[in-house]
Amino acid sequence: MEKQHNRGQDGAGVANIKFDMEPGERYISRTRSIAKSPIQDIFDQINERFAQIAEENPANLKNVDYLKKNAGFTGELFLGHLRYGTFGRNSIESCHPFLRQNNWITRNLVVAGNFNLTNVDELFETLVRIGQHPKEKSDTVTVLEKIGHFLDVENDELFKQYKTLGYSNTDIYKKISEQLNLVKILKKASEDWDGGYAMAGLLGMVMLLFSEILQVFVLRFGMKTMKFVWLLPKDL
Repeated sequence: MEKQHNRGQDGAGVANIKFDMEPGERYISRTRSIAKSPIQDIFDQINERFAQIAEENPANLKNVDYLKKNAGFTGELFLGHLRYGTFGRNSIESCHPFLRQNNWITRNLVVAGNFNLTNVDELFETLVRIGQHPKEKSDTVTVLEKIGHFLDVENDELFKQYKTLGYSNTDIYKKISEQLNLVKILKKASEDWDGGYAMAGLLGMVMLLFSEILQVFVLRFGMKTMKFVWLLPKDL
């Protein structure tokens, strides 16, 4: 982010995902800033907690398990973004990453990127027609909620499939995390996007990289495995 910092000075943000957390333990962290030096500000915010831990018990700074349970931004996946505003006012709400939260890990979504979509009005109306109530009319919000809609649909379909097969709800959640078809979700979400975009996203266990040429780079993480999938347009 520091190497990119001359590109944009309107704001900055960072999000982080922790793996293998128990129910009741926070696993998503996010902070954003529109301060005069936003990069410095967001890392000052993050480091406040580490300074507190160092004061209480310095040995805990080397205890990974303790840090994951007691401090934010100690997870495995990070997503950072610098804002150079081309739409809307310079406010904290305009800073990426954007976050869509849910109690189901596989329904959480964090998105950051650069967009120049030319049919925002059409995309907004599409969300309204399917029953959503978007909080604003911007390409970032419409992209986030469009992906989120098909993420919900995929979760619902898999839940019904495994429920019919007799799986418990807890086991279904595990199956969904393994079987979620992210390429299908992104293809459906982006089929009516008109314009240019390059973005990255996080779910509870996955990082996504994708652009308008429909190339998708999926990093799927498990407790002991990491899977890289590079999909070209012909695969979609």
